[in-house]
Amino acid sequence: MFGRQASGESTGTSTADDARHVVLGTPIALTPTDGQAEALFGCGCFWGAEKGFWRLPGVLTTAVGYAGGQVDHPGYQQVCSGRTGHAEVVRVVWDQELIDFSDLLKLFWECHDPTQGDRQGNDRGSQYRSAIYVDAPALLEQAESSRSAYQELLDAHGRGPITTEIRSGQRFWFAEPYHQQYLAKPGSRPYCSAQPSGLRLGAFPGAHYRLDARVWDCYDWSIPHCVLRGDNAPIRLTSASPA
Repeated sequence: MFGRQASGESTGTSTADDARHVVLGTPIALTPTDGQAEALFGCGCFWGAEKGFWRLPGVLTTAVGYAGGQVDHPGYQQVCSGRTGHAEVVRVVWDQELIDFSDLLKLFWECHDPTQGDRQGNDRGSQYRSAIYVDAPALLEQAESSRSAYQELLDAHGRGPITTEIRSGQRFWFAEPYHQQYLAKPGSRPYCSAQPSGLRLGAFPGAHYRLDARVWDCYDWSIPHCVLRGDNAPIRLTSASPA
């Protein structure tokens, strides 16, 4: 869908084609089949953002990488220079029977501050911009509808305009292997600069939420760096309470 880097192309020391997700055990280069879909989300530093997404029930795999730029095969240092035009993004592939794109959009808007332009918290530069890249027209429409709804919510609380970039036709390049599922790896530095607004996205035109409402109790945006404090494992709900 996004013209992902082909077999044999890599920004790291090995190709992404044979890499498995550290937490989910699935291929990080999984190609969506019938009933599955993919999208790219830029929410500041991709370490914390990826963990937020891989924990959602119905997500099949995630990977971090670069998109929205003009240079082929970008590396981390190149992207950090700001000269390639890429944003740090999370690629998410999900099962549409278990989770809807609107659930992913809810996490996206809530997990960071989409009004900060070319930064997120202490991280500054165009690579940290807020972005949604998706090709399917229906999903693109859903993303834009959610943006309008979240802007209304922000306006009602005296917040600024959303700067999130929503585009299609953006190529995705896998980041270096050491970045993949970074926060789940031994010895990782627990880091997340996202500054959520604390505002929760509700219903919006085109939304078809599938997840149990208790899933969102596992994210408390009033706690600084909430994602870092959550378990690495996917969220599992019992009959009594969220896990």
